[in-house]
Amino acid sequence: MPDAPADILLVEDNPNDVELTLHALRKNGLAASVRVVRDGVEALEFLFGSEGAPPHDPPPGLKLILLDLKLPRLDGIEVLKRLKADPRTRSTPVVILTSSRQKRDLVECYQMGVNSFIVKPMDYKKFVEAVGQVGLYWMLVNQRSEP
Repeated sequence: MPDAPADILLVEDNPNDVELTLHALRKNGLAASVRVVRDGVEALEFLFGSEGAPPHDPPPGLKLILLDLKLPRLDGIEVLKRLKADPRTRSTPVVILTSSRQKRDLVECYQMGVNSFIVKPMDYKKFVEAVGQVGLYWMLVNQRSEP
């Protein structure tokens, strides 16, 4: 089982982008429970368990995944494929936060079912606004899980 619950999983290898994203989440009131992992392998281990260890279910409170595409060890496209292929995570909202401006990345991600695709870097104010819009997914999932 994962060692800490999380409402939001941030998959990002660049420490500056992690800090910027966490700041933008806090500014929008969305940083209550964020788990940060640094590559695609860590993301899948957090969600499903380590290779060679007994698998586990994804964390029950997870409401949103913020995913970079250009990651070490296992890229974001492969992580997205696995998320959308697993019935336990298929409906979890995934937002791509990437520096990629390649149209094929955008098209491939939307074909796999990503909810939003945000290209970084943008100016700080626009980034904070974009993260605020991402919060709408988090709020919608919270409403679905309430009685």
